[in-house]
Amino acid sequence: MGEIIIVGGGISGLTLALSLHAIGTHCRIYEAAPAFHRLGVGLNLHPHGVRELTKLGLQDRLAKVGVETSEMNYYSRFGEFIFSEPRGRHAGYSWPQFSIHRGDFHQILVDAVRERLGPNAIVMNHRCSSFEQSDNGIIVHFTDAKGALQPSARGDVAIACEGLHSAVRKQLFPNEGPPIYHGVNMWRGLSRWKPFLSGTTMVQAGWIDVGKMVIYPISKTPDSDGMMLINWVAELQTQRAMLADWNLAGRIEDIYPTFANWHFSWLDVAEMIRNPTTVLEYPMVDRDPLPYWTVGRVTLVGDAAHPMYPRGGNGANQSILDARALAHCVETGSDLPGALKAYEAERLSAANSVVLQNRTAPPDAILRVVHEKSGDKPFGKIDDLIDREELAAITDYYKHVAGFDKETLQAKG
Repeated sequence: MGEIIIVGGGISGLTLALSLHAIGTHCRIYEAAPAFHRLGVGLNLHPHGVRELTKLGLQDRLAKVGVETSEMNYYSRFGEFIFSEPRGRHAGYSWPQFSIHRGDFHQILVDAVRERLGPNAIVMNHRCSSFEQSDNGIIVHFTDAKGALQPSARGDVAIACEGLHSAVRKQLFPNEGPPIYHGVNMWRGLSRWKPFLSGTTMVQAGWIDVGKMVIYPISKTPDSDGMMLINWVAELQTQRAMLADWNLAGRIEDIYPTFANWHFSWLDVAEMIRNPTTVLEYPMVDRDPLPYWTVGRVTLVGDAAHPMYPRGGNGANQSILDARALAHCVETGSDLPGALKAYEAERLSAANSVVLQNRTAPPDAILRVVHEKSGDKPFGKIDDLIDREELAAITDYYKHVAGFDKETLQAKG
Protein backbone atom coordinates (compact mmCIF):
# COMPACT_ATOMS: atom_id res chain seq x y z
CA MET A 1 0.00 0.00 0.00
CA GLY A 2 1.19 3.54 -0.78
CA GLU A 3 1.21 6.82 1.11
CA ILE A 4 -1.76 8.11 3.04
CA ILE A 5 -2.29 11.87 3.11
CA ILE A 6 -3.65 13.12 6.44
CA VAL A 7 -5.21 16.58 6.19
CA GLY A 8 -5.04 18.24 9.61
CA GLY A 9 -2.72 17.93 12.59
CA GLY A 10 -5.23 17.97 15.42
CA ILE A 11 -6.16 15.13 17.76
CA SER A 12 -7.67 12.89 15.08
CA GLY A 13 -4.91 13.42 12.53
CA LEU A 14 -2.10 12.85 15.00
CA THR A 15 -3.75 9.77 16.53
CA LEU A 16 -4.29 8.38 13.04
CA ALA A 17 -0.65 8.95 12.09
CA LEU A 18 0.54 7.11 15.21
CA SER A 19 -1.89 4.28 14.54
CA LEU A 20 -0.84 3.89 10.89
CA HIS A 21 2.83 3.96 11.85
CA ALA A 22 2.18 1.19 14.37
CA ILE A 23 0.99 -1.09 11.54
CA GLY A 24 3.81 -0.12 9.19
CA THR A 25 1.80 2.13 6.85
CA HIS A 26 3.44 5.30 5.55
CA CYS A 27 1.61 8.59 6.01
CA ARG A 28 2.24 12.31 6.25
CA ILE A 29 0.26 15.05 7.99
CA TYR A 30 -0.44 18.40 6.33
CA GLU A 31 -1.37 21.05 8.90
CA ALA A 32 -2.90 24.46 8.10
CA ALA A 33 -1.19 26.41 10.90
CA PRO A 34 2.30 27.82 10.29
CA ALA A 35 3.26 26.59 13.79
CA PHE A 36 1.60 24.77 16.66
CA HIS A 37 0.66 26.86 19.68
CA ARG A 38 -0.75 25.89 23.06
CA LEU A 39 -4.46 26.42 22.45
CA GLY A 40 -7.70 25.77 24.27
CA VAL A 41 -8.48 24.77 27.82
CA GLY A 42 -9.31 21.44 29.44
CA LEU A 43 -10.79 18.24 28.03
CA ASN A 44 -11.63 14.79 29.34
CA LEU A 45 -10.32 11.50 28.03
CA HIS A 46 -12.68 8.70 29.01
CA PRO A 47 -11.72 5.03 29.42
CA HIS A 48 -12.58 4.08 25.83
CA GLY A 49 -10.29 6.82 24.51
CA VAL A 50 -7.55 6.08 27.03
CA ARG A 51 -7.75 2.39 26.11
CA GLU A 52 -6.80 3.26 22.54
CA LEU A 53 -4.10 5.70 23.61
CA THR A 54 -2.69 3.05 25.94
CA LYS A 55 -2.34 0.69 22.98
CA LEU A 56 -0.26 3.44 21.37
CA GLY A 57 1.99 3.55 24.42
CA LEU A 58 0.87 6.98 25.64
CA GLN A 59 -0.78 6.33 29.01
CA ASP A 60 2.33 7.09 31.06
CA ARG A 61 2.81 10.40 29.26
CA LEU A 62 -0.81 11.34 29.91
CA ALA A 63 -0.49 10.41 33.59
CA LYS A 64 2.49 12.74 34.03
CA VAL A 65 0.49 15.87 33.17
CA GLY A 66 -3.19 14.91 33.45
CA VAL A 67 -5.42 14.51 36.50
CA GLU A 68 -6.84 11.04 37.00
CA THR A 69 -10.49 11.86 37.64
CA SER A 70 -11.94 9.93 40.58
CA GLU A 71 -15.62 10.88 40.52
CA MET A 72 -18.34 12.92 38.85
CA ASN A 73 -20.61 14.87 41.19
CA TYR A 74 -23.85 16.60 40.22
CA TYR A 75 -25.35 19.57 42.11
CA SER A 76 -28.22 22.01 41.74
CA ARG A 77 -27.50 25.69 41.18
CA PHE A 78 -28.11 26.12 44.90
CA GLY A 79 -25.19 23.79 45.68
CA GLU A 80 -27.44 20.90 46.72
CA PHE A 81 -26.07 17.41 46.12
CA ILE A 82 -27.82 15.35 43.45
CA PHE A 83 -25.71 12.34 42.50
CA SER A 84 -22.16 11.00 42.47
CA GLU A 85 -20.53 8.23 40.49
CA PRO A 86 -16.94 6.97 40.42
CA ARG A 87 -15.00 7.39 37.18
CA GLY A 88 -12.28 5.51 35.33
CA ARG A 89 -10.31 3.00 37.38
CA HIS A 90 -12.23 4.15 40.46
CA ALA A 91 -15.34 2.72 38.78
CA GLY A 92 -13.67 -0.61 37.98
CA TYR A 93 -12.45 0.11 34.45
CA SER A 94 -9.04 -1.12 33.40
CA TRP A 95 -8.22 2.36 32.14
CA PRO A 96 -8.35 5.75 33.86
CA GLN A 97 -10.23 8.90 32.96
CA PHE A 98 -7.92 11.88 32.54
CA SER A 99 -8.72 15.58 32.80
CA ILE A 100 -5.99 17.40 30.90
CA HIS A 101 -5.22 20.69 29.19
CA ARG A 102 -5.86 20.34 25.48
CA GLY A 103 -2.48 21.93 24.79
CA ASP A 104 -0.69 19.31 26.90
CA PHE A 105 -2.55 16.46 25.20
CA HIS A 106 -1.88 17.84 21.74
CA GLN A 107 1.82 18.27 22.54
CA ILE A 108 2.06 14.65 23.71
CA LEU A 109 0.66 13.54 20.35
CA VAL A 110 2.91 15.90 18.35
CA ASP A 111 6.02 14.75 20.21
CA ALA A 112 5.14 11.10 19.70
CA VAL A 113 4.54 11.58 15.95
CA ARG A 114 7.85 13.38 15.44
CA GLU A 115 9.75 10.84 17.52
CA ARG A 116 8.28 7.81 15.76
CA LEU A 117 7.62 9.03 12.21
CA GLY A 118 10.47 11.53 11.98
CA PRO A 119 10.80 15.32 12.05
CA ASN A 120 9.30 15.71 8.57
CA ALA A 121 6.14 13.74 9.31
CA ILE A 122 4.15 16.95 9.87
CA VAL A 123 4.18 19.54 7.08
CA MET A 124 3.14 22.93 8.46
CA ASN A 125 1.45 25.90 6.77
CA HIS A 126 -0.51 23.72 4.33
CA ARG A 127 -4.23 24.51 4.39
CA CYS A 128 -6.30 22.21 2.19
CA SER A 129 -8.10 24.08 -0.60
CA SER A 130 -9.37 21.18 -2.72
CA PHE A 131 -8.65 17.67 -3.96
CA GLU A 132 -8.97 15.67 -7.14
CA GLN A 133 -8.91 11.91 -7.50
CA SER A 134 -8.75 9.23 -10.17
CA ASP A 135 -8.49 5.46 -10.37
CA ASN A 136 -4.75 5.79 -9.79
CA GLY A 137 -4.59 8.08 -6.75
CA ILE A 138 -5.49 11.41 -5.21
CA ILE A 139 -4.00 14.90 -5.31
CA VAL A 140 -4.63 17.35 -2.47
CA HIS A 141 -4.06 21.06 -3.11
CA PHE A 142 -2.97 23.54 -0.44
CA THR A 143 -2.46 27.22 0.27
CA ASP A 144 -0.43 28.87 3.02
CA ALA A 145 -1.82 31.07 5.79
CA LYS A 146 -1.83 34.08 3.45
CA GLY A 147 -3.59 32.26 0.62
CA ALA A 148 -0.57 31.64 -1.59
CA LEU A 149 -0.34 28.28 -3.35
CA GLN A 150 1.71 25.54 -1.69
CA PRO A 151 2.97 22.34 -3.33
CA SER A 152 0.26 19.74 -3.79
CA ALA A 153 0.51 16.25 -2.26
CA ARG A 154 -0.02 13.01 -4.15
CA GLY A 155 -1.03 9.80 -2.46
CA ASP A 156 -3.19 6.72 -2.63
CA VAL A 157 -5.89 8.08 -0.32
CA ALA A 158 -6.56 11.24 1.70
CA ILE A 159 -8.06 11.40 5.19
CA ALA A 160 -9.77 14.66 6.19
CA CYS A 161 -9.02 15.44 9.82
CA GLU A 162 -9.28 19.24 9.60
CA GLY A 163 -12.26 19.74 11.89
CA LEU A 164 -15.57 21.59 11.87
CA HIS A 165 -14.74 23.78 8.87
CA SER A 166 -13.33 20.95 6.76
CA ALA A 167 -12.60 21.95 3.16
CA VAL A 168 -12.78 18.30 2.12
CA ARG A 169 -16.27 17.94 3.60
CA LYS A 170 -17.34 21.14 1.85
CA GLN A 171 -16.18 19.74 -1.49
CA LEU A 172 -17.98 16.44 -0.86
CA PHE A 173 -21.17 18.17 0.32
CA PRO A 174 -21.19 21.60 -1.38
CA ASN A 175 -24.84 22.33 -0.54
CA GLU A 176 -24.50 21.79 3.20
CA GLY A 177 -25.25 24.89 5.24
CA PRO A 178 -23.27 26.38 8.12
CA PRO A 179 -22.95 24.65 11.51
CA ILE A 180 -26.29 24.48 13.33
CA TYR A 181 -26.59 26.82 16.32
CA HIS A 182 -29.01 25.72 19.05
CA GLY A 183 -29.22 28.82 21.24
CA VAL A 184 -26.61 27.90 23.85
CA ASN A 185 -23.17 29.46 24.28
CA MET A 186 -20.28 28.12 26.27
CA TRP A 187 -17.66 30.16 28.08
CA ARG A 188 -14.58 28.06 28.79
CA GLY A 189 -12.19 29.35 31.43
CA LEU A 190 -9.15 28.52 33.50
CA SER A 191 -8.60 29.84 37.04
CA ARG A 192 -5.96 29.27 39.70
CA TRP A 193 -7.95 28.14 42.75
CA LYS A 194 -7.80 25.99 45.82
CA PRO A 195 -8.48 22.24 45.47
CA PHE A 196 -12.12 21.33 46.06
CA LEU A 197 -13.86 18.16 47.24
CA SER A 198 -11.46 15.21 46.67
CA GLY A 199 -9.03 17.27 44.57
CA THR A 200 -9.76 14.98 41.61
CA THR A 201 -13.52 15.47 41.45
CA MET A 202 -15.35 16.64 38.33
CA VAL A 203 -18.52 18.68 38.98
CA GLN A 204 -21.59 19.51 36.92
CA ALA A 205 -24.10 21.94 38.44
CA GLY A 206 -27.19 23.94 37.54
CA TRP A 207 -28.89 23.77 34.15
CA ILE A 208 -28.62 25.81 30.95
CA ASP A 209 -32.01 27.51 31.48
CA VAL A 210 -30.63 29.23 34.59
CA GLY A 211 -26.89 28.74 34.19
CA LYS A 212 -24.87 25.55 34.18
CA MET A 213 -21.26 24.89 35.16
CA VAL A 214 -18.79 22.07 34.51
CA ILE A 215 -15.73 22.30 36.77
CA TYR A 216 -12.64 20.11 37.14
CA PRO A 217 -8.91 20.39 37.92
CA ILE A 218 -6.32 19.92 35.19
CA SER A 219 -3.12 20.28 37.22
CA LYS A 220 -1.91 17.28 39.17
CA THR A 221 -0.81 18.94 42.41
CA PRO A 222 -1.22 22.33 44.10
CA ASP A 223 1.52 24.89 43.48
CA SER A 224 3.57 26.62 46.20
CA ASP A 225 0.56 28.83 46.98
CA GLY A 226 -1.74 25.84 47.37
CA MET A 227 -3.52 26.58 44.10
CA MET A 228 -4.47 24.31 41.20
CA LEU A 229 -5.40 25.09 37.62
CA ILE A 230 -9.18 24.64 37.48
CA ASN A 231 -11.04 24.29 34.20
CA TRP A 232 -14.60 25.57 34.15
CA VAL A 233 -17.29 25.75 31.49
CA ALA A 234 -20.30 28.06 31.81
CA GLU A 235 -23.30 27.26 29.61
CA LEU A 236 -26.17 29.69 29.05
CA GLN A 237 -29.13 29.96 26.74
CA THR A 238 -28.59 33.05 24.62
CA GLN A 239 -29.13 34.42 21.16
CA ARG A 240 -25.48 35.47 20.94
CA ALA A 241 -24.68 33.44 17.81
CA MET A 242 -20.90 33.78 17.84
CA LEU A 243 -18.35 32.73 15.27
CA ALA A 244 -17.62 29.01 15.68
CA ASP A 245 -13.99 29.49 16.70
CA TRP A 246 -12.45 27.45 19.51
CA ASN A 247 -10.12 30.33 20.41
CA LEU A 248 -12.48 33.32 20.42
CA ALA A 249 -11.85 35.46 23.51
CA GLY A 250 -14.72 35.70 25.98
CA ARG A 251 -15.69 38.23 28.67
CA ILE A 252 -16.46 37.47 32.30
CA GLU A 253 -18.96 40.37 32.34
CA ASP A 254 -21.23 38.40 30.03
CA ILE A 255 -21.66 35.52 32.48
CA TYR A 256 -20.77 36.72 35.98
CA PRO A 257 -24.26 38.04 36.89
CA THR A 258 -25.68 34.55 36.32
CA PHE A 259 -23.23 32.94 38.75
CA ALA A 260 -22.70 35.79 41.22
CA ASN A 261 -24.59 33.94 44.00
CA TRP A 262 -22.89 30.57 43.53
CA HIS A 263 -21.15 30.49 46.93
CA PHE A 264 -21.19 26.86 48.06
CA SER A 265 -19.65 25.09 51.03
CA TRP A 266 -17.56 22.93 48.69
CA LEU A 267 -16.55 25.70 46.24
CA ASP A 268 -17.00 29.46 45.87
CA VAL A 269 -17.74 29.39 42.16
CA ALA A 270 -18.40 33.11 41.86
CA GLU A 271 -15.04 34.05 43.33
CA MET A 272 -13.21 31.40 41.32
CA ILE A 273 -14.36 32.77 37.97
CA ARG A 274 -13.78 36.45 38.82
CA ASN A 275 -10.09 36.40 37.91
CA PRO A 276 -9.48 33.79 35.22
CA THR A 277 -6.23 33.27 33.37
CA THR A 278 -8.16 32.39 30.19
CA VAL A 279 -11.74 32.83 28.96
CA LEU A 280 -12.96 31.62 25.56
CA GLU A 281 -16.48 31.84 24.15
CA TYR A 282 -17.93 29.26 21.81
CA PRO A 283 -21.44 28.66 20.45
CA MET A 284 -22.84 25.18 20.96
CA VAL A 285 -23.05 23.96 17.36
CA ASP A 286 -23.11 20.68 15.50
CA ARG A 287 -24.08 19.40 12.06
CA ASP A 288 -26.77 16.97 10.96
CA PRO A 289 -25.40 13.43 10.50
CA LEU A 290 -24.16 12.58 7.03
CA PRO A 291 -25.33 9.52 5.07
CA TYR A 292 -21.74 8.65 4.14
CA TRP A 293 -18.18 9.88 4.75
CA THR A 294 -16.25 8.11 2.00
CA VAL A 295 -16.11 8.88 -1.71
CA GLY A 296 -13.53 6.83 -3.60
CA ARG A 297 -10.12 7.65 -2.18
CA VAL A 298 -11.13 10.21 0.43
CA THR A 299 -12.93 9.96 3.78
CA LEU A 300 -13.76 12.09 6.81
CA VAL A 301 -12.60 11.57 10.41
CA GLY A 302 -13.43 13.25 13.73
CA ASP A 303 -15.09 16.65 13.67
CA ALA A 304 -14.82 16.73 9.88
CA ALA A 305 -17.14 13.70 9.83
CA HIS A 306 -19.43 14.24 12.81
CA PRO A 307 -19.12 17.55 14.69
CA MET A 308 -21.19 17.28 17.86
CA TYR A 309 -22.08 19.31 20.91
CA PRO A 310 -18.91 19.67 23.00
CA ARG A 311 -20.36 17.75 25.93
CA GLY A 312 -18.96 14.81 27.81
CA GLY A 313 -15.55 14.87 26.14
CA ASN A 314 -17.01 13.28 23.05
CA GLY A 315 -15.23 15.37 20.44
CA ALA A 316 -11.80 14.10 21.41
CA ASN A 317 -12.82 10.57 22.34
CA GLN A 318 -14.89 9.88 19.23
CA SER A 319 -12.04 11.23 17.09
CA ILE A 320 -9.65 8.81 18.75
CA LEU A 321 -12.04 5.91 18.11
CA ASP A 322 -12.34 6.95 14.46
CA ALA A 323 -8.59 7.05 13.97
CA ARG A 324 -8.00 3.69 15.59
CA ALA A 325 -10.83 2.03 13.65
CA LEU A 326 -9.52 3.40 10.35
CA ALA A 327 -6.01 2.14 11.01
CA HIS A 328 -7.38 -1.30 11.88
CA CYS A 329 -9.32 -1.39 8.60
CA VAL A 330 -6.17 -0.44 6.71
CA GLU A 331 -4.25 -3.21 8.47
CA THR A 332 -6.84 -5.90 7.72
CA GLY A 333 -8.01 -4.71 4.29
CA SER A 334 -6.67 -5.70 0.88
CA ASP A 335 -6.74 -2.19 -0.61
CA LEU A 336 -6.94 1.37 0.72
CA PRO A 337 -10.22 2.54 -0.86
CA GLY A 338 -11.88 -0.60 0.47
CA ALA A 339 -10.42 0.09 3.92
CA LEU A 340 -12.01 3.55 3.89
CA LYS A 341 -15.43 2.05 3.19
CA ALA A 342 -14.93 -0.58 5.89
CA TYR A 343 -14.04 2.18 8.36
CA GLU A 344 -17.18 4.07 7.42
CA ALA A 345 -19.30 0.95 7.90
CA GLU A 346 -17.84 0.46 11.37
CA ARG A 347 -18.00 4.02 12.67
CA LEU A 348 -20.68 6.05 10.86
CA SER A 349 -23.74 4.77 12.70
CA ALA A 350 -22.03 4.78 16.10
CA ALA A 351 -20.73 8.34 15.79
CA ASN A 352 -23.97 9.69 14.33
CA SER A 353 -25.84 8.18 17.29
CA VAL A 354 -23.70 10.23 19.67
CA VAL A 355 -24.43 13.40 17.68
CA LEU A 356 -28.18 12.81 18.04
CA GLN A 357 -27.95 11.67 21.65
CA ASN A 358 -26.13 14.88 22.59
CA ARG A 359 -29.11 16.83 21.27
CA THR A 360 -31.87 14.94 23.08
CA ALA A 361 -30.38 13.20 26.14
CA PRO A 362 -26.82 14.42 26.73
CA PRO A 363 -24.51 13.25 29.55
CA ASP A 364 -25.76 16.10 31.75
CA ALA A 365 -29.43 15.10 31.37
CA ILE A 366 -29.52 14.40 35.12
CA LEU A 367 -29.36 18.15 35.69
CA ARG A 368 -32.27 18.82 33.35
CA VAL A 369 -34.43 16.18 35.02
CA VAL A 370 -33.77 17.57 38.50
CA HIS A 371 -34.26 21.15 37.32
CA GLU A 372 -37.67 20.25 35.90
CA LYS A 373 -38.80 18.10 38.84
CA SER A 374 -37.76 20.71 41.42
CA GLY A 375 -39.24 23.66 39.51
CA ASP A 376 -35.86 25.35 39.99
CA LYS A 377 -36.42 25.53 43.74
CA PRO A 378 -34.22 24.19 46.57
CA PHE A 379 -35.27 20.62 47.29
CA GLY A 380 -33.37 19.62 50.42
CA LYS A 381 -32.90 15.86 49.98
CA ILE A 382 -32.60 14.50 46.46
CA ASP A 383 -34.23 11.23 47.56
CA ASP A 384 -37.49 13.11 48.12
CA LEU A 385 -37.42 14.23 44.50
CA ILE A 386 -36.15 11.30 42.43
CA ASP A 387 -34.88 7.75 42.89
CA ARG A 388 -31.11 7.28 42.68
CA GLU A 389 -31.69 4.28 40.42
CA GLU A 390 -33.32 6.61 37.88
CA LEU A 391 -30.34 8.96 38.03
CA ALA A 392 -27.89 6.10 37.57
CA ALA A 393 -29.89 4.80 34.60
CA ILE A 394 -29.53 8.15 32.83
CA THR A 395 -25.74 8.13 33.04
CA ASP A 396 -25.47 4.42 32.27
CA TYR A 397 -27.50 4.76 29.08
CA TYR A 398 -25.33 7.60 27.84
CA LYS A 399 -22.16 5.60 28.43
CA HIS A 400 -23.65 2.81 26.32
CA VAL A 401 -24.40 5.14 23.40
CA ALA A 402 -20.99 6.84 23.63
CA GLY A 403 -19.20 3.48 23.70
CA PHE A 404 -17.79 3.26 27.20
CA ASP A 405 -20.23 1.28 29.28
CA LYS A 406 -18.03 -0.78 31.55
CA GLU A 407 -19.18 -4.28 30.67
CA THR A 408 -18.76 -3.83 26.91
CA LEU A 409 -15.44 -2.03 27.18
CA GLN A 410 -13.95 -4.46 29.68
CA ALA A 411 -14.96 -7.39 27.47
CA LYS A 412 -12.85 -5.94 24.64
CA GLY A 413 -9.75 -6.15 26.82
